[in-house]
Amino acid sequence: MVKQDIAPGVKGTAGSKADVAVPALGFVGTLRWAWTQLTSMRTALFLLLLLAVAAVPGSLFPQRSANPAVVTQYIEEHPDTGPVLDWFQLFDVYSSVWFSAIYLLLFISLIGCVIPRARAHFRAARSTPPRTPKRLSRLPVHGTLEIPAAEVQDADLTPSSAAGQAAAVLKKRGYRVDVRGVGTDEASVGAERGLAKELGNLVFHISLIGVLVAVAIGGLFGYNGQKVIVEGDSFVNTLIGYDSFNPGSNFSDDQLEPYSIRLDSFDVRFDREQESHYGQPLDFTANLTTQDGPGAPEEQQVLKVNAPVTIGGTSVYLVGNGYAPIVTVRDGEGDIASQGPVVAVPSDGLYTSLIVIKAPDAQPDQLGFVGFFLPTAFVDEDGVSFSRDPDPFNPQLNLNSYYGDLGLDDGTPENVYVLDTENLTELNSRNNDDGGIVLAVGQTYDLPEGKGSITFDGLQRYIALDIHHDPAKAAAFVFATLALLGLGASLFIARRRLWVKTSRRDDGGIRVEYGLLARGEDHRLADEGLRVRKLLADRWSVPSGTGDNTEDNRVPEAVSSAGGTGQSQHNTKDN
Repeated sequence: MVKQDIAPGVKGTAGSKADVAVPALGFVGTLRWAWTQLTSMRTALFLLLLLAVAAVPGSLFPQRSANPAVVTQYIEEHPDTGPVLDWFQLFDVYSSVWFSAIYLLLFISLIGCVIPRARAHFRAARSTPPRTPKRLSRLPVHGTLEIPAAEVQDADLTPSSAAGQAAAVLKKRGYRVDVRGVGTDEASVGAERGLAKELGNLVFHISLIGVLVAVAIGGLFGYNGQKVIVEGDSFVNTLIGYDSFNPGSNFSDDQLEPYSIRLDSFDVRFDREQESHYGQPLDFTANLTTQDGPGAPEEQQVLKVNAPVTIGGTSVYLVGNGYAPIVTVRDGEGDIASQGPVVAVPSDGLYTSLIVIKAPDAQPDQLGFVGFFLPTAFVDEDGVSFSRDPDPFNPQLNLNSYYGDLGLDDGTPENVYVLDTENLTELNSRNNDDGGIVLAVGQTYDLPEGKGSITFDGLQRYIALDIHHDPAKAAAFVFATLALLGLGASLFIARRRLWVKTSRRDDGGIRVEYGLLARGEDHRLADEGLRVRKLLADRWSVPSGTGDNTEDNRVPEAVSSAGGTGQSQHNTKDN
């Protein structure tokens, strides 16, 4: 009877194949495996793609950071899907938990990729080129040159000096060289070029990390705000001066430089020559007076679309414009309840604009007006008013009026561009007996029931500004530029190695053999071999008709391009 011993950790029976038990990774091993997976280049590319995909909802859904009112309106209009989308943070994509998680994982992955590669590149840059292969004919591109004995005697050449001269030729071409076997009859040169390819790759990845850090700093310490300024009015860079304000996570009031901006005039030039584009805007020009701080000298500046004004560490962009009718509202007691320009929001290219006027100080009842402003009013056959031109040739206000509680006394924030008429009583509209309010410049309308009056006093223009402060935008630009340069270097610089061997021939001449090897795919390696052959041949004045022959199994054209037969050969083969 034969007894079979089974090694510990191996399961099996006699006559059957044993199963190998894989040892458990353990906690430390699992962490090491997870770190290896996270810091692989494949994972970094996947996370970069995932970050781009995760940013898509930010362009599909309104974002609170850009316009909170639009988000609120979207949720109200979509009561079923709106709250669900809000729960998934699709209205706060760039500050959401899942977007931040992808962002941080990509950051860690890039660092884990870069550090070991930087160490390896540093070691490679300090090391000498690899040892010379015994058989250069096995390299993808190789060839030989035969220096005649007469040339060797005239130049007093030796294999060692020829190797030194070959090293000098290669060094001028950008190779870093190492001469071996000096003083012997079989000297050689090891050469290498293209280390900048890996350096460019490292610069690209380090720059990506720099861009991520710069974006993070901008998100933490930057801010973005919006302000509407009517002609003649000023804006002071304080929190209370903004219409809406979106600070970074670590924002503090000390970051606001106390500068001021006054809108002196706003000019719009419309196309009046081409019939197909008649009335289309051609140019927007805002003439500003800026002041860097209290007591600072005033400066005249011009603000245009895509030409922001830089002041106090912020960039001021022109993002909108429109008309602001000057309106005076008197209450039932004859007192002025509201007076001044009211911003009208354009709804089309002809500046047909929606307008809301609120007079919470009116007595005995608060008054509200909603309607539209027409720069150049016309009436069609059905009696409907419309604007025929964006310039204010015939400005007109068309309003409905209401009285009651505007809902402003309880301190609840209200959108100034929206009038909630649910709790208001209608005074004027096209659907009741009193009709709607139609006002030209200088006209006054007395409200029914002695509730007061409204006067259209004049017209001004306004501009909408987006004020952006990003303390790291210069760094982001620098890193983005370096990333492009590094990517270009990694794509277009070839990593190549080259060896040259020299030996004494029986007839007193010198045989020079060279071979090239690319790291990775290099379709220009055969051309590089031909250039090296020509440089070496020119160095020793080897006539092309005395024995230069080229053969390329990968690129057959190279055979005929070298030309000649005789004492030297240049062969290229694929291994």
